[in-house]
Amino acid sequence: MSYQEFSDEELLDLLARNDHAAYHVIYERYSGLLYMHAWKRLRNREECRDLVQEIFLALWNRRRELLLNKGLKVYLYTAVRNRVIDRCEHLQVREVFRSSFRAVFNEGHNVTDHLIRQKQLIQLIETEVSALPGKMREVFELSRKANLSHRQIAEALNISEQTVRKQINNALKILRPKLGTFFTLL
Repeated sequence: MSYQEFSDEELLDLLARNDHAAYHVIYERYSGLLYMHAWKRLRNREECRDLVQEIFLALWNRRRELLLNKGLKVYLYTAVRNRVIDRCEHLQVREVFRSSFRAVFNEGHNVTDHLIRQKQLIQLIETEVSALPGKMREVFELSRKANLSHRQIAEALNISEQTVRKQINNALKILRPKLGTFFTLL
């Protein structure tokens, strides 16, 4: 009698006794069916092949301790179903992780990009303000950096409020063409 004619139960008995031929017959009998069963859900050749190989490896490794109440076929199909579910859950978790990583990366990239541009803008403003004539620069810095009112600047520098206004207007006329679109930040 050939191994092909043995029932699943007989093949399992032989398998428990380390019979490689019985294992090979079980593999030939079920691997294609298990692959197709996995394919219905995963639609990925490599994933399906790996899954079937894992199931048969587990079958071989557990060959001495297997007690199958409902038969080999039910055991193998259940193993495929469970592994497919595990893979799908794993893929969902991986996709959630990738999405959150992309969001953090993009957000972090935007924040970094924004900080770099902000630093460049501050440096540009500082350079242009430092190029203003002395008294004009002092009045402008007290207005914009120290946030002093025209009256407070006039009192601090012992000049008129009208002079403070004129110095700030002149500074803005000089800075406006140099800073272009960034002028609104002044």
